[in-house]
Amino acid sequence: MPTPGGEDAERVDAILAATGTSTHRLVRATAHADDALLTVHSPQLVEHLRTVHDEWLAGNYVELVGQDRVMPYFFPTEAMLDGLPMRSAAAVHGRAGQFCYDTMTLVGPGTWSAARAAVDCALTAVDLVLDESPLAYALCRPPGHHVTRQAYGGSCYFNNAAVAAQALRTAGRERVVVVDIDAHHGNGTAAIFYDRADVLYGSVHVDPGAGWFPHVVGFADETGKGEGVGTTRNLPLPPGSGDPGWLAAVTELRDWARAANVNALVVSLGVDAAADDPESPLLVTADGYRKAGRLLAGLGVPTVAVQEGGYHLPSLGGLVAACLEGLGDHSPRIA
Repeated sequence: MPTPGGEDAERVDAILAATGTSTHRLVRATAHADDALLTVHSPQLVEHLRTVHDEWLAGNYVELVGQDRVMPYFFPTEAMLDGLPMRSAAAVHGRAGQFCYDTMTLVGPGTWSAARAAVDCALTAVDLVLDESPLAYALCRPPGHHVTRQAYGGSCYFNNAAVAAQALRTAGRERVVVVDIDAHHGNGTAAIFYDRADVLYGSVHVDPGAGWFPHVVGFADETGKGEGVGTTRNLPLPPGSGDPGWLAAVTELRDWARAANVNALVVSLGVDAAADDPESPLLVTADGYRKAGRLLAGLGVPTVAVQEGGYHLPSLGGLVAACLEGLGDHSPRIA
């Protein structure tokens, strides 16, 4: 039986209704070329998402399997190949799992435009910060921190936070930190920057060892490789940690980033760690999000906040507003 997805357009409406325009200046996102997107994602992934739904409809899958969304069923994992060379599948239903690693992240008629617009939101927020705004918030939908260089999943299609971090680097910010406060580890962001020294990734999230997505990554002993050794910091927490444990972890990430002399911050602002969220195991309060914002504002560097998860519509907007309030005394601009 199909289950309703939590990633829908009403999330944007709920956040806009709560943040309003009385204290925040609303800035409409502007279109950007694919250049920044291609700095963190493979051209093959971008082209796949651009074209796969049209290919699916042309393949008569609506009549064959009653499914008008692209839904993978076959995943060519390393274990399946076991050293054999990888080929691109000829059939679109075989190729879908080459780029998507789960069965919950479907591609429909509006997926490309929504995902690509979310990237433009993140890049517009970067533009505002580079234009001397201390804080800009990108109201991205869908979220993105589960997307690696070559594969999407976890209700994410492009990694908006990674695009923002790379755009800050390209613009001359020597050391950027991504602090991820979503309830789930941002495996995509971690993977993209895992072997780099110029972009740090720190995450506080529910322990994947307790059975939570993304299950097989996000553990404390994952600290980077090569030039990136020490630039990844994972702080997994047990379910039910609440504000005290969560804020202690945010404080640790803040101090770690400060010691690294970062000069720009990207916040993966997921609010699905909140007590009322259907995806929440951590029981964080609105006051917890406000205090987390204040802690991260203590870095004193230009900040781009990028929306990630958060699915309880009645409380979603207020949680985002609380975190933005904490992130700076200056009114943030919303891209």
